[in-house]
Amino acid sequence: MRKDAVVADRTSPDEELMRALYDEHAGPLLTFVLRLVAGDRQRAEDVVQETLLRAWRNADRLRGAPGSVRPWLVTVARRIVIDNHRSRRARPREVDPAPLELIPAADEIDRALRLMTISDALGDLTEAHREALIETYFKGRTVSEAAEALGVPAGTVRSRVFYALRSMRLSLEERGVTA
Repeated sequence: MRKDAVVADRTSPDEELMRALYDEHAGPLLTFVLRLVAGDRQRAEDVVQETLLRAWRNADRLRGAPGSVRPWLVTVARRIVIDNHRSRRARPREVDPAPLELIPAADEIDRALRLMTISDALGDLTEAHREALIETYFKGRTVSEAAEALGVPAGTVRSRVFYALRSMRLSLEERGVTA
């Protein structure tokens, strides 16, 4: 007995059908799918493989079908491409998060700590010094505008701001903040 005859005896009708489908339809099906996936050969090969796998699962139905099975294969391949496209749109592509660690990001904790330290240092000032600083530095008013808002002469505002800044610097240095 020849080796080919032994192999032919062991092959099932499904295997023969799959070989025939592959030989006859895989090339044209790959060409069709390549157009659907914008020339991405790897994706096209995956779609053809999935299409032939589905044909194998439905071998009983295909064996008894009248005419060519190519329209069925083309329809299945087109639907696989559509399903893959929809699933990629529904779920964002996964990326490696490692490069994100290299991107510098604004650190809000440092800013919050700095503001808390300044607030504490402002609390150490007298009421008059604090008001003069708030009017000039935080509200952005000129000395004349601050003097009018506080109801004191402009020279008093300048003096209070000078001594308030000096006290703030000492208070911040005590907290470990240096310029």
